[in-house]
Amino acid sequence: MKLLFYCDTVFGYGGVERVLAELAKELSKRHEVSILTTDMRKDYTMYGYHESSIKFHFIDYSQPSGLEKFICKSYSYLYKSFLPKNRLTSWLYGKSFFLPSYRRKLIRVINDGGYDVVIGVHAYLSLHLTSIKSHIKAKTVGWMHNSYQAFFEKEKPYLPGLKDFFRHRMPVLDKMVVLCKADTDRYQSEMKLNPLVIYNPLTVKPDGRGDASHKKFLAVGRFAHAHKGFDILIEAFAQFAQTNQEWNLELVGEGPEEPLYRSMITDYKLSKRIKICPFTDHIQQHYAAASVYVLSSRWEGFGLVLVEAMSHGLPIISSRLPVTEELLDGRDVAVFFESEQADQLAQQMHHMAEEVDWQPMSTRALAYSSQFDIGYIAGKWEEMMEDILHGR
Repeated sequence: MKLLFYCDTVFGYGGVERVLAELAKELSKRHEVSILTTDMRKDYTMYGYHESSIKFHFIDYSQPSGLEKFICKSYSYLYKSFLPKNRLTSWLYGKSFFLPSYRRKLIRVINDGGYDVVIGVHAYLSLHLTSIKSHIKAKTVGWMHNSYQAFFEKEKPYLPGLKDFFRHRMPVLDKMVVLCKADTDRYQSEMKLNPLVIYNPLTVKPDGRGDASHKKFLAVGRFAHAHKGFDILIEAFAQFAQTNQEWNLELVGEGPEEPLYRSMITDYKLSKRIKICPFTDHIQQHYAAASVYVLSSRWEGFGLVLVEAMSHGLPIISSRLPVTEELLDGRDVAVFFESEQADQLAQQMHHMAEEVDWQPMSTRALAYSSQFDIGYIAGKWEEMMEDILHGR
């Protein structure tokens, strides 16, 4: 097969970028794989792309004409503010949401490349494909990297005001891939869509194993507003630290909320017990130096860090979310707390630090992580693409 991944950011630190790299590299062992990106940075050493046969193409969506931009923005305003959200108006919105000059560029690149399957990486890029579907020969896949809740229901959703547009346009694609069964249920019941669940693969090669003797909680992720819940985690650790003087907390990440976290750490007088570290290409060293992984997120699309942590033998404390329950509940590798409840999180930290039999839980976590092997996950993608190519 000749495959094209169509995406925005490629050369950046993030879960989507890591998953894309690992899947594309694995598929490139058996297929001709290209990545089409709007990311004009070119660091092929990132994620080991330079050691693969993957081809890169870059597309520039700058400099639309003033008239084109005015007409499209005008219709977009009408659609979002006044027009009924039916199939026809949503089809027209697709042509204003993704400018005609941009569509022509994308159609030309895809048709000239002779691809069998084009995969839109994330919602907006998948919606781009819906607007050109009738003009390209390739089969099309929309790959969602966030939850239904994150797209449509959180305080600042990723697709604000576009729920009806999404519902009317996504059926145009040959297949839609989501990250958990809970999302499939929501799409089926509320949009009559029938997506396929394919879990994300483990994206790092484990190096070392955590140990209870480190007495360290670990959390990894971008320091972005109202997502990973590191503010909740710091508050919970402050409660925990009042009665436990041995365990520490390490946060690994970067982002706009870092000043807030540092301010909280200072206010709680915990600068000697909470450490903030920047992202690194060798995140394994942090997992191997920890004892328990904490996922304090307010919402998650998948929670790739959970699999990474378990591959280093770390038991989990997790906020109770649809995807975390699906991945972890009943496997005796994790304990839960209700999302945003810092006092419950503090109680679970005490439980993991002082009461739990750590070694058996660690062994189960390590064994379970093998189910997210990249070879197995890539096989699921290959099965899906063969099905759509042969009309199954």
